[in-house]
Amino acid sequence: MGKKLKIGVVGLGYWGPNLARNFHNLNGCELAAVCDLDSNRLAHIQSLYSGVRGETDFNDLLADPGLDAMAIATSVKSHYTLAKASLLAGKHVLIEKPIASSSQQSEELIEIAREKALVLMVGHTFLYSPEVRKIKEIVDSGDIGDIRYISARRLNLGIFQPDINVAWDLAPHDLSIILHIMGEAPKSINCQGSAHITPGIEDVTAMSLQFSNERSALIHSSWLDPRKVREMTIVGSKRMILFDDVATQEKIRIFDARVDRPPHYDSFAEFHYAYHHGDMHVPYIKPEEPLKNECQHFIDCIAEGKEPLTSGSDGARIVRILEASSESLLNGGGPVDYFESEGKNGQTQIVFDPSPGPYSQSRRVIKTAARNQ
Repeated sequence: MGKKLKIGVVGLGYWGPNLARNFHNLNGCELAAVCDLDSNRLAHIQSLYSGVRGETDFNDLLADPGLDAMAIATSVKSHYTLAKASLLAGKHVLIEKPIASSSQQSEELIEIAREKALVLMVGHTFLYSPEVRKIKEIVDSGDIGDIRYISARRLNLGIFQPDINVAWDLAPHDLSIILHIMGEAPKSINCQGSAHITPGIEDVTAMSLQFSNERSALIHSSWLDPRKVREMTIVGSKRMILFDDVATQEKIRIFDARVDRPPHYDSFAEFHYAYHHGDMHVPYIKPEEPLKNECQHFIDCIAEGKEPLTSGSDGARIVRILEASSESLLNGGGPVDYFESEGKNGQTQIVFDPSPGPYSQSRRVIKTAARNQ
């Protein structure tokens, strides 16, 4: 058996302790150190896992040549700084979503990881869940027919973030699933929202994405709902899938339901939509912890030198979509066209092109390093 990878977890607030637990329990790695500004949090984690070093100074982890990788679970505004420093110190990086605060920062992290041959992975945890794997399998098999649209709702009361709006906080989960299922980037993005509690920080948003072949996706995100909702509906031409992540059982239900338009008719009297209501099917899915799968995947990618399922490039694409949604919010909800095309010298050119309107901003072109799609 080879040498165990030594992992450091940075940030012990809401999500960091879950990362620490999984890395401590997995074979093939060792939870070697944790870092947080709060000494009480450090003491708590050290009481759970004996032998784990605790530091309040991130630089002490950077200077440790024995640490092979960092798992970063801090506020979004610090993602770029901590990840860049970790990569420059020669350490592999797993970073929570979103990867950074801007596409420019995201692409810089990708380039550093590429130059140093390091793994850069983003914590889009739902792609490691057995439910999303099953949905992808069903969609790819053609069982539900052609996708018509996807609707997602991610609602609860809080947790309010001081530096990002609700779309940047919650929508990355749904965006990662939607892009994974659709298999492509959107053609345009619309977003509307309201800031009820903190001026300038939207706590309710409605995002719309247009894809090729008349396919679309709707994402409703809110910190102001009385109950927790984590629901996604995938509507196909033959069947429909409901994914309810809050449900304790039967998280996925497949409905044999559809609407058919008559292929041809001679008069309005002959025109009738055909509504089909069949059985509902619940596939068996073996329970697994998505975060455990994610952490194991990170270790495997380092050991085998392979590209993660949720790579830095995947994280950067979601950040660009979030930037487009922010631009749409500034434009009063107007559409922002999104293009990904090969430019000069092997670069990928990303263009946000707001449609003309009273709130239009100037056209922005962002050139980023080429990446594997």
